[in-house]
Amino acid sequence: MNETLIRSVVEEVLSRIQNAPSLEAAPVAKRPARRQDGVFTDAGEACAAAHEAYLQLRRIGLAGREKIVQTVKTICRDKAREWGQLEFAETKIGRLEHKVAKLVGIPNLPGTEWLSPQGMSGDHGITLEENCPFGVIGAITPVTHSIPTLACNIISMVAAGNTVVFNAHPKGARCAAEAVRVFNEAFRKVVGIENIATIVETPTVESFDQICAHESVRLICVTGGPGIVKAAMRSGKRAICAGPGNPPVVVDESADLDKAARDIILGGAFDNNLLCIGEKEIFVVDKVYGAFLEAFKRAGAAQLSSPQLEKLKGEAFTFTKDAGGCSHPAVNRDLVGADAAVLAKIAGAAVPSKTEMLFAETDADDLFVIEEQMMPVLPVVRARNITEAIEMARVAEHGYKHSSIIHTLNVRHMSLMSRALESTLFIKNGSCLAGLGSGGEGYASFSIATTTGEGITTPTTFTRKRRCVLVDDLAMVP
Repeated sequence: MNETLIRSVVEEVLSRIQNAPSLEAAPVAKRPARRQDGVFTDAGEACAAAHEAYLQLRRIGLAGREKIVQTVKTICRDKAREWGQLEFAETKIGRLEHKVAKLVGIPNLPGTEWLSPQGMSGDHGITLEENCPFGVIGAITPVTHSIPTLACNIISMVAAGNTVVFNAHPKGARCAAEAVRVFNEAFRKVVGIENIATIVETPTVESFDQICAHESVRLICVTGGPGIVKAAMRSGKRAICAGPGNPPVVVDESADLDKAARDIILGGAFDNNLLCIGEKEIFVVDKVYGAFLEAFKRAGAAQLSSPQLEKLKGEAFTFTKDAGGCSHPAVNRDLVGADAAVLAKIAGAAVPSKTEMLFAETDADDLFVIEEQMMPVLPVVRARNITEAIEMARVAEHGYKHSSIIHTLNVRHMSLMSRALESTLFIKNGSCLAGLGSGGEGYASFSIATTTGEGITTPTTFTRKRRCVLVDDLAMVP
């Protein structure tokens, strides 16, 4: 989706939601797990069922897999408002209209058409390299994008010929399970196969360990924080890991400041900054520092004073001590994805209820700079020049090599930042959303494997290469 389409979708969704009954008081009723709906109480049974489905999936070929892909896309489009409300009611984080917009964008994901074989021929015969499935994939989904990540994973993994067993984040498990039920019911009707996607109804650390250890699970895909990523990489199986990010923004003296301000709010405020690619801290060169702050205010961002930021910081972070007695900051999960107006009230500031973004002037070592806080509060740091701005951005990004953004008309500055950060996504003169094809060219996925290097996941990500070789000319008679 481009930026205009995003805005039109959001406006349409908001108008519908205003007249729609709230689902807050109507949580999904728990139903007994049945083998045909994909929802299991036991992780081992979920893995075994997914393996049985994989054996059947192998027999329906690419055409059958494409039917499954199109089914997921159609359901996400048709149920975008319903499922957006369902997820928002359960997780209570982010912004409802953006939950819906994420699902509306699912049909744009690549499917089986992405699986192009590579052929070679010469004097000694013909060689074909094909993309083949692994089998059953164990997938971990986050609370930040519960249903969208699940849907993205099913599209990419099943397009590649795999089945999948999910262990969702506990705070988004009910809506994820409901989506799996609906998908499986549709899959039965379309291709006659049950349990193509399965899920553990009550996910735990133990169920995650069981999935990783199960003999049928050949690959692990994790979308989450550093703890779960480390656990997956210790599983002994190949892991595709979409880990943490702390995307910095650099603004230099050649930038279109008003556009930069609008773009930063568009991306950083999307779903209240829950996106891993979302703008998290801004470094502005001294020559345009004051002018940028004014442009940011014109674009709708509300400024917090230093005392107000300190008050908010006291609530936004907690501190824990490790075994050696060292203190470490941790984000207050109760404030992750909270509205800007809610955070402003905590800070002691009064802002309009529709305010999308807060900002404050800080130093480069402020907690809001160095921690991935996932709140619509952006620290703005003054840099003496582009060299210092890029270096501060590099430090703040922590070497995650996830995402970074620059606003500049200077190609050399783009090159300097690209080489310094080597991020998987690097956006020039746009919002972070452009990195996933919204306002820029390309495609989306909510599993961006920066930790293990696969990048934005596609069907090809979940394949293994197989080479078939035909030697010499069969027509030759010895």
